[in-house]
Amino acid sequence: QVQLVESGGGLVQGGGSLRISCAASGRTFSNYVMAWFRQTPGKEREFVAGITRSGSSTDYTDSVKGRFTISRDNAKNTVYLQMNNLKREDTAVYYCALRGTLSISIYQRNYDYWGQGTQVTVSS
Repeated sequence: QVQLVESGGGLVQGGGSLRISCAASGRTFSNYVMAWFRQTPGKEREFVAGITRSGSSTDYTDSVKGRFTISRDNAKNTVYLQMNNLKREDTAVYYCALRGTLSISIYQRNYDYWGQGTQVTVSS
C-alpha cells in the first residue's frame, strides 16, 4: 500500500510564494509518475502539474505556467510544488497523486493513489 502525505500549505499574501511537499512511502517512488491536483468547493479536482519518473519531463496547466514548478527528489521519496506569484484564484486544497505508468495524465481517474490534501489560501 502506498501512503502520500502532503505538507507545507498555509496562508500567503497575493504575490507571495509557497512550497508544498508530498512524501511517499510503501513503494519504489522512482517507478511512478507524480502529479499535483487542486480542488475548490463545488468544483472538480483539476490537474496542476505532473512530473515523470526521472524528472526529465514536466507538464503544467496553462494558468500556472511560469509561476509554479514541480520537482522531485527520488532519494527522499518526495515531490515538491514551488508556487510563486500566487494569486487568489490559486486558493484550493492541493493533492498529490501517483500513477504507475510512463506518462503524465491530466485526468484524476488515471491516478492510483492520493494524499489527504493540504490547504493553500492566498489573501488579497
